[in-house]
Amino acid sequence: MTLYFVGLGLGNEKDITVKGLEAVKKADVVYLEVYTSKLVKCDKAKLEKFYGKRIIAADRDLVENKASETILKDAADKDVAFLVVGDVFSATTHVDLRKRAGELKIKTKVIHNTSILTAVGIVGLDMYKYGRVTTIPFDNKNVKSPYEVIKKNLKNDLHTLVLLDLDPLHDKYMNVKLALEYLLKCGMPAEQLCVCCCGVGSEDILIKFGEAKELIKKEFNKYPQCLIVPSKMHFMEEEALGKFKI
Repeated sequence: MTLYFVGLGLGNEKDITVKGLEAVKKADVVYLEVYTSKLVKCDKAKLEKFYGKRIIAADRDLVENKASETILKDAADKDVAFLVVGDVFSATTHVDLRKRAGELKIKTKVIHNTSILTAVGIVGLDMYKYGRVTTIPFDNKNVKSPYEVIKKNLKNDLHTLVLLDLDPLHDKYMNVKLALEYLLKCGMPAEQLCVCCCGVGSEDILIKFGEAKELIKKEFNKYPQCLIVPSKMHFMEEEALGKFKI
């Protein structure tokens, strides 16, 4: 039988590809990974209604520690769909799950979709000029590495995509205000230009561009959120970002 890794995209239940939808419809068992991200405007109930399938929520513990008795056990003699918000392999745990399936001689198929790593192209910054991606965790009191990544990217004239921590199971999401407070405490200049992206992938995405000291005063209530710290920009990039200026 086959374990299908299916990317869902970012917005809602309709962002799945035709190929992905066919795999879900065919599957005997459907799992939804619920710990690395969330769809902007959709929950598990909406997915179940749209797919006509019962969906099993797969938290980190299930995927990382209990897959052999759940996902992989089912895939040994059934068709199983493993649904991931965004693209399939943005998280290393999914790479590991596919590796373990291979070791058990379980056939796997991958069906890709849009991820935050590419969807941020909507702001107008050159995708070829991004450096290393970093994430700001909730527990960041003694964490310096995210800002170190930003500084290194800026030194090399590279933009930085900053992902923000989230806990979808408990409906907990870091916002750009908290992220900016953290970065300013780490030493980022208050005049540093930043781009706030909220609800990327939805029809009513919110993007704001400006200095950190100004953006931190704003309230952004659409989730998930991420932050971009641009480096030196080409005039075309400046023009593209200009329409989002606060």
